[in-house]
This record gives sequence, C-alpha cells and structure tokens, in this order.
Amino acid sequence: MKLRHLVTGGAGFVGSHLIDKLMNAGGEVLCLDNYFTGRKENIQKWIGNPRFELIRHDVTEPIRLEVDRIWHLACPASPVHYQYNPIKTAKTSFLGTYNMLGLARRVGCRLLLASTSEVYGDPEIHPQPESYRGSVNTIGIRSCYDEGKRIAETLCFDYNRMHGTEIRVARIFNTYGPRMLENDGRVVSNFIVQALKEMPITIYGDGSQTRSFCYVSDLVSGLMLLMESNEKGPINLGNPNEITIKELSSIIKTHTNKEVRYEYRDLPNDDPLQRQPVITKAKELLDWNPVVGIDEGIKLTITDFEERMKIS
Repeated sequence: MKLRHLVTGGAGFVGSHLIDKLMNAGGEVLCLDNYFTGRKENIQKWIGNPRFELIRHDVTEPIRLEVDRIWHLACPASPVHYQYNPIKTAKTSFLGTYNMLGLARRVGCRLLLASTSEVYGDPEIHPQPESYRGSVNTIGIRSCYDEGKRIAETLCFDYNRMHGTEIRVARIFNTYGPRMLENDGRVVSNFIVQALKEMPITIYGDGSQTRSFCYVSDLVSGLMLLMESNEKGPINLGNPNEITIKELSSIIKTHTNKEVRYEYRDLPNDDPLQRQPVITKAKELLDWNPVVGIDEGIKLTITDFEERMKIS
C-alpha cells in the first residue's frame, strides 16, 4: 500500500530533500509550506506529478487532511530567520506542533518531529547524549527557537502518553548541503557566499568554537529510518566529526580556491561554544551512520551555490 505523506515545511532546505526521497520511493506526498523560508523552486520538479500536492498553509492554523505519516519540519531554523519574528517562531513551534499532533490523533497516523540540538543550549556536557537535559537561557534572543522546540517535544510525549499518538522525535544537529538559503545566516552558507564573492570571511569570537556538520542526504536517511522504526526517541541525528569554525573556513577557502581574508567580530549572545552529538542510539537502534565526509559535502554544496549564484 502506498503511504500518503504530509511534509510540513516541505519547500524548505531539508523538507525538499526529504520530499525527493519520498517521491522517488513511490509514495504520495502533500507538501505544506507558507514560504517564509521555503522556496517553490525547491520542489518545482514535482509540481504536476499526480502523486504530489502543494498546499500553501501556515501550521499555526489548523488543517484537516487524510494522511498516513506526518513529517513535521515547519519552523525557521537559522538565527537570522527565527529571530526576525521571535513570537511567530515560538507560535510555530507550539501551535504548529499542537495542530499537527491534533491531526495525527484524529486520523490515527504517526508524526515525526524535527527537533534540534539547540534543546541542549550552551552545553555543560560534551559531547551531548539524549539524556542531557540542556543549559538554555529562557529569556535570551535564541530562546524563541530553543524553548519552542523543547515545548514541541513536550507536546509530542504528552500526546503519546494521553492519547497514544505515535510519535518519533529527531534531534537534528547542524545540517548543510544544496538548497541552503544564501542569506540564512548559518555558518556554512555565510562562509561559502563570502568566499565566492571574495568578501572577508566573518569569524565570530576567535573561531575556536566547534560544530559537527551533517550532510543533508545523511540526515534524510536518518529521518526515514527513525520514522519507520519502533523508537519514539528523542534520537540525535548528526555527524559526530567535530571541527572548529576556523577549520571549516579553511576547508571552504580551499575548495572555492579564492583569496579571502578574515574579519573577526564579537561572539553573539548565547552562541554555543561546543556542539557534537552522541549518536550511539542512532547507530544501535536505527543502524544509521553518516557516510558523507565534510570535504565531499562542502564540494557538493559549493557547486550548488556557484550554480545558483552564477559564479564560476
């Protein structure tokens, strides 16, 4: 039987890659997006396909549909976008998740929540296992997203306990790849755009803060394995290969083959100094392990940016 999938935020960076996989697997897909950060060109190739339907809708408003799986990805996920309207961001996480869980309960389907490593805040434990409860500033400029995702997880588990709603919760660590927005403020896209334009690469702090970067195809495979598993989660999905921001800039500088200089600025408030997932659960319970290395992934991402920016 073909499953009918609803992907909220489906025209976004991760959502559109997920839709590609679901469509190529022969499923029926409903893409729901309000185009705040999503782009229609990301899913353009599926428009007109009888197994694909595009719905312009904001998840903060209820919607009635008949589906077998809900992939709840809708939420601005980069600081530039989620801080643009922090109240809207919090509403998206709370009301959007509430509405999607209500739909899942009504039709008796399974829901996967795209949560985030940001629930760990600026961690006091390194690397971060799922058992770590986090160190989050509830009144900081990032809390609209961090706390929003924490309450979204809470809603999922309460719906599961109260109503038996089937849930899957993925804590997604830094993800990159083709279709990232040029102006999303994330470090990979910032560095690539700056390098390609031969602008100064902006380093916040001294560049010694660390991140772990997962290529988008690896993340999508992890999401699909989690959805069809018997595990509720939360489960970390990310690449445990930790590098400093300065090391990332050097990799991008090398693969763009551009002469660039560095510009140092103060570290933003509440910006985590370390971020690295413990993925033991994903390995043991899902048989998942990222396979795309940072060099290969950055090359593919740079090629995509060059094509979209018309830079050779």
